[in-house]
Amino acid sequence: MTAVLVHGVPETPALWDPLRAQLSRDVTTLGMPGFGSALPDGFEPTMESYAGWLHGELAAIDGPIDLVAHDWGAILSLKVLADPPDGIRSWALDMGNLDDDFVWHDLAQVWQTPEAGEAFMEGMLAVSDDERAGLLIASGVPESGALAMAASIDRTMADAILTLYRSAVNVGREWGPGIDRINGPGLVIEATGDAFRAPDSAARLAERTGAGVATLDGCGHWWMLDDPATAARILHEFWAS
Repeated sequence: MTAVLVHGVPETPALWDPLRAQLSRDVTTLGMPGFGSALPDGFEPTMESYAGWLHGELAAIDGPIDLVAHDWGAILSLKVLADPPDGIRSWALDMGNLDDDFVWHDLAQVWQTPEAGEAFMEGMLAVSDDERAGLLIASGVPESGALAMAASIDRTMADAILTLYRSAVNVGREWGPGIDRINGPGLVIEATGDAFRAPDSAARLAERTGAGVATLDGCGHWWMLDDPATAARILHEFWAS
């Protein structure tokens, strides 16, 4: 069995390094195209393109697979799990519910706004890695991972983020209905300090999919950096069950 870890925005597979070191099993990390890598020729970084990419990557891995996904990796996984490839044994996601009334967080709305999104990214790219790390820490990224994350943000990633978010203005209406086709075994990871997720959305996703809920008290959006040991314990217990 293989644990497959999928990151989010603005991240690369290096996000998982502290957690991966705590996992006593085979682990594969997948990197979204354009996030620490070049975009393949002809690849348009939209939510549909990334969902197709993730489906193909999972289909190419010999199962059984225990999927673990964060942020946009989790959103893409919700789409894929509605019509999954063979070999998915279980899933653990930190995304909450997607529904018709899904509302993006404030920063996402900036990225979705023409000119404002470009101005934000120009500001991020114009400063040093240390200054960029300070901005990430202010948004909740633990200091231990902020500098590496800051150094990975480049023009390719910035442009991919804007295109991705602008393709996903109506993601709740477009992908939300598919959640009702998802079944388990599943686990919704709820970090109590995650400022980017609406209250009660984890419970609603668990209700719709029959998944369990694991709570990480005191952890924020980047829970795998906040407390990788506890996160690993929760995952090991889930997989053993």
